This record gives sequence, structure tokens and C-alpha cells, in this order.
Amino acid sequence: MSKTVKAPERKPVDILFDKYAESHQNGTNKLIHWICVPLIVFSLLGLVWLIPFPQIEFLGQYQTFFNWASFVIAFAMYYYFTLSPTLFFLMVWVISIMSYGIVQLEMWEKYHDGPAAWVIFLVIFVLAWVGQFIGHKIEGKKPSFLEDVKFLLIGPIWLLHFICKKIGLKY
Repeated sequence: MSKTVKAPERKPVDILFDKYAESHQNGTNKLIHWICVPLIVFSLLGLVWLIPFPQIEFLGQYQTFFNWASFVIAFAMYYYFTLSPTLFFLMVWVISIMSYGIVQLEMWEKYHDGPAAWVIFLVIFVLAWVGQFIGHKIEGKKPSFLEDVKFLLIGPIWLLHFICKKIGLKY
């Protein structure tokens, strides 16, 4: 009598990573993604952050911490939490660092006659997407999000999962 060993159930996040990885096999494309995906997230958050938000009286001094990007972040973070609490917590750190950078660019513009923050974010956004499409041209495969828009959210945590694997952190 032989025993049948059942393969462990695959987590939904791993299935998404495998699907995402199908169009990210080329080393150059992967390197481009390590650079461009964080830049796209940063610049997109920055652009959405700068959209004027109505004043909400009861928030008082905390009004500046609540903007349209808050909704984008909340939606993305909820999705990440449903996929992997570990990757969610790592993204909390990433988003916090990006938010700090966004605020610093806002302050540079406002208090130190720096360039318009929206211009910086727009230039980063466009250049990073150009990089992404160059990477996919090199890869010879279309970007995953053209098949399913949720892959726009998978890219950032796909990168983080490699860090988790490298340091032995279960996600």
C-alpha cells in the first residue's frame, strides 16, 4: 500500500507571484523593475497626494496627514493585508519612507523655492514607465497589468517577497 503525499496548498499570493513572474524572467527586465516599480509607486503617491483635498474641520492640525493618497494607500494596504500580513507590514515601512520623501519635496518647494513637486513626481512617473516598457520590450512579453489591472499592486510586493526569501522571512 503506497501513501499519496499531497502537495501543500498554495497561497493566493504565491499564485499571483508565479503569474507575475511569467513576464519577468529576463535579468535586465528584473533590474529595471527593481528601480522603476518603487519610483512609480513613489511618484504616483506624490501626484495623488498633491490633489487638493477639502478641509475637514474635526481633523484640526491633522488635516495635513489626510489627503487623496490616504485612500489609495488604505485600499492598497487592505489588499496587501488580505494577501500576506508580513508583506503588508513591510509595505507599511516602504509607504512611510515614501510619504516622508513626498513631504520633504513639498517642503522644499514651499519653504526653499524648490521646483514644483508635481513636476518632479510627473517626470519620475513618466521616466519610470518608459523604463518599465523598455524592460518589457527586452523581455519580449507585455506587462502583466495589461492582462489584469491588479498586477499594478502586485509589483511592489513581488519585489519585497524576494527580500523575504533572501533573509528567510516567511510571508
